[in-house]
Amino acid sequence: MRETIAGVAVPDSALAAEATELVREAASPLLFDHSRRVFLFGTLQGRRRGLEPDPELLYVGAMFHDLGLTEAYRRTDQRFEMDGADEARRFLAAHGLPEADVRTVWLAIALHTTPEIPYRLEPEVALVTAGVETDVLGIGYQDLDPADVAAVTAAHPRPGFKERILGAFTEGFKDRPDTTFGTVNSDVLEHFVPGFRHIDFVDVIRASAWPE
Repeated sequence: MRETIAGVAVPDSALAAEATELVREAASPLLFDHSRRVFLFGTLQGRRRGLEPDPELLYVGAMFHDLGLTEAYRRTDQRFEMDGADEARRFLAAHGLPEADVRTVWLAIALHTTPEIPYRLEPEVALVTAGVETDVLGIGYQDLDPADVAAVTAAHPRPGFKERILGAFTEGFKDRPDTTFGTVNSDVLEHFVPGFRHIDFVDVIRASAWPE
């Protein structure tokens, strides 16, 4: 029987089921529940904004968006967002999805920590970001029906979530600090990694090879 939470039907295709199991196996319960909430909150925010995403593409984008924080999919040579985006590309291509759909999901994941830009792109891109912003930053939280919020958090609880997700972020990219240049992720490392100082854009310009 198809699962419905807060009036949102969770995709039940074979592809969605495989995506669910991949993330369930790779991620901690913290990240699994967070990823499911991102799909649910993203869908609810989409209804409020008048956006109509492909539910399956939005689901894969939401479920894969934090895979780069996991041991199984974490690399050390690129931004964590790209780890999840690259795995989503591989996963969707292996299932024969059109390149345009694969690209949309890749962008949804790769840009989910980049303010503003996702909202000018496809609904799936915008709503992965909207789901993340609602669950992590509380943006749009007060715009949702409290009953819907309660239903989502009953299905996927978030006890101690603020500090626990900060810990997951720190663990996910503390061994690749340079990849946080120009992103919000550098703020996390400055709070939790002793001695870390973000790369300063002004210093980079002044120290460049140009004489002036």
